[in-house]
Amino acid sequence: MEETTRVRRTVAGRVSAAAVARAAGVSPAAVSYVMNGKGGVAPDTRRRVLSVARDLGFQPRRPAPAVDPDRSRVIGLVMPNIINPVYPCFAQGIVSAGAAAGYEVFVATTQDDPDVLRQVTATLIERNADGVILAGALREDATALRLLRAAKIPFACLSRRSPYLEADFVGIDDDAAAEAMMRHVLSHGHTEIATVIGPRLSSSSLTREQAFIRTAATAGVEIGGDRKISTALSSAGGRIAAERLFAADRPPRAVVCGSDEIAIGIMEHAVARGLRVPEDVAVTGGDGHPHSISALIDLTTVVQPQQEMAVEALGLVLKRIERPSTVHQSLICAHRLHIGRTCGCDPAARR
Repeated sequence: MEETTRVRRTVAGRVSAAAVARAAGVSPAAVSYVMNGKGGVAPDTRRRVLSVARDLGFQPRRPAPAVDPDRSRVIGLVMPNIINPVYPCFAQGIVSAGAAAGYEVFVATTQDDPDVLRQVTATLIERNADGVILAGALREDATALRLLRAAKIPFACLSRRSPYLEADFVGIDDDAAAEAMMRHVLSHGHTEIATVIGPRLSSSSLTREQAFIRTAATAGVEIGGDRKISTALSSAGGRIAAERLFAADRPPRAVVCGSDEIAIGIMEHAVARGLRVPEDVAVTGGDGHPHSISALIDLTTVVQPQQEMAVEALGLVLKRIERPSTVHQSLICAHRLHIGRTCGCDPAARR
């Protein structure tokens, strides 16, 4: 109790890296490595440090930048939107880690429009950004990525890959995560199953859908036609998909989604129709947002280590700024399943 009180008093001024280290049970050096996006820290330790730093309101001191006329000390962060909670979470991690490394982060959104991405890319090149992180690149975005490469601006893809251009990448094993989720849904005995994912031009959405369908087929459950839907990565997209699914003569008894926001939209529409989740329809997600896995919603979902992914993506870009290389790196972060109540599991049995 005394330690907690002392840390809170420090928060009234400025939380130090040493306070974060004490609260997380690690060394100050480990805190420095994590907040500067460097390697050498175990994933569990990295997640613990990021969680403690966030809870304490830690704001890293920005070091005085070295005098370098060729550096703007600006990193571009390009995201589809800031509506889906996964993207603000990525942004917070990158902004905080960027500040610790002495970089400003320029944030732009594209609404998944390749033309907007090209305009944003041109702006970042014109402003001489030192590096760029693309959270949510689509298959059609290779032209914009080639512009960055031609301008010799290092970049990393976060969450989604570009199939046409080799680049640094940070994400999860979408195939394994989707397979595990479908296996869990099948374990409940469901055979009337639908899948709803984001845009198929997204590598992560397409991979998840393919793994859902393949895993179900292996168990003798065919998913196709109107039960295989691609929609917008939002709760509104989920509601649109649900309207189609539940208006069918034989609606599904389980809906496996590629994102939490889509899953929430599915459930909103189901409840509006008088359906019970999970008694009448089971629903699962795919991001692991804090509000999704809270006791209020308790969504069965795939939990992505979003803060860890964000810091690792920044670390790859900073590494390439310091040491340019033609060898590209892929970092696959560990995911986990959160088994909530929406799939039909008994919450009391998990206690």
